[in-house]
Amino acid sequence: MNVRELSEKYKDEIIALRREFHENPELSWKEIRTGNRVEEELKKMGIEVERMAKTGVVGILKGREDGKVVALRADMDALPVEEANHDLPYKSKNTGVMHACGHDSHTAMLLVAAKVLSELKDQIKGTVKFIFQPAEETIQGAKAMLEEGVMNGVDAILGIHVWSQLSTGKVSVQSGPRFAAGDRFKITVKGKGSHGAAPHHGVDAIVAASAIVSNLQSIVSREIDPLEPAVVSLGTIKGGFNFNVICNEVVLEGTTRSFNQDIQTRYPSMIRRIIDETAASFKATAELEYIVGSLSCINDPEISRIAQHSITKLYGEEVIAHFEKIMGGEDFAYLNQDVPGIIAFLGGGNEVKNTTYPHHHEKFNIDEDALPVGTSLYAQFALDFLNG
Repeated sequence: MNVRELSEKYKDEIIALRREFHENPELSWKEIRTGNRVEEELKKMGIEVERMAKTGVVGILKGREDGKVVALRADMDALPVEEANHDLPYKSKNTGVMHACGHDSHTAMLLVAAKVLSELKDQIKGTVKFIFQPAEETIQGAKAMLEEGVMNGVDAILGIHVWSQLSTGKVSVQSGPRFAAGDRFKITVKGKGSHGAAPHHGVDAIVAASAIVSNLQSIVSREIDPLEPAVVSLGTIKGGFNFNVICNEVVLEGTTRSFNQDIQTRYPSMIRRIIDETAASFKATAELEYIVGSLSCINDPEISRIAQHSITKLYGEEVIAHFEKIMGGEDFAYLNQDVPGIIAFLGGGNEVKNTTYPHHHEKFNIDEDALPVGTSLYAQFALDFLNG
């Protein structure tokens, strides 16, 4: 049997695993049950297992002879979202926690891909590493696994992300930027409190913060090449404690996005200059805390070509879809920073089955008919890269 036939043969198993993980979601760094189940399943297949990065799991499958090493990656963590899919028989059992981004699907597909490859072990020239990563949602897990050596000796890597805005079973493996670099920042504007009836005795942090919010928009509109996609967004503003008191402190929090590493590097200095000079014009001060998150995720052209060949020889050219890069972040970028690799988009959107809600939505779900396609891509790519 070929990879597609085996993946279809185990379709019920992929679905069962996905539903089990969906029903038992765990937040970043708390993927204890998930990690233990992954380890249990890998050991049933006779695959060597290594634990790292607290809850992470790595399976190692050696082929018939020595050769290159290919890594296949899935993330395992869920989100702090209360699920609203009340009619699902496998709805989350954990209050306030939900697989609202598809990581349950990734874990299930990679587990069954490991089973498929273990059955085709004699066809493998080299080694396959199955990376089950924690804490993607907090942009910490990939870095932690990288620091513990998960990519040592790896020659190429493939990750898959299910996507509800892409039709079921369609696959995008195109090269170039796919996910944006995503950082976060916190600005603390400090003024001087006074009675609201005597504002001249104070320094109004709300007025200064309002000007900062407005002036920060000039970064994208006036300081960055308009041909470069970029975002500076403020998500929260907190300050004040009574209607008739001049506010002495306001805290702003936001995010920056870009595909250009130079822009990502420049963001902190641009933000700092604007907040300092704006605050000073109101006799206030401003402090910046800037946290680098994910890097821009760039798909390698050669690995993209191999992956496209892998999936089209199983499903035909019609499986390939063009899908635009997105401003969302993905810490897979750390894993393919120094090793050629790609992250593929796998469509799971089906209007009839009501699986087109956006990621992180409380009614997010995936058409499970897509799961064997993702399993096939994982397994066939590993074979083609190692043997080709």
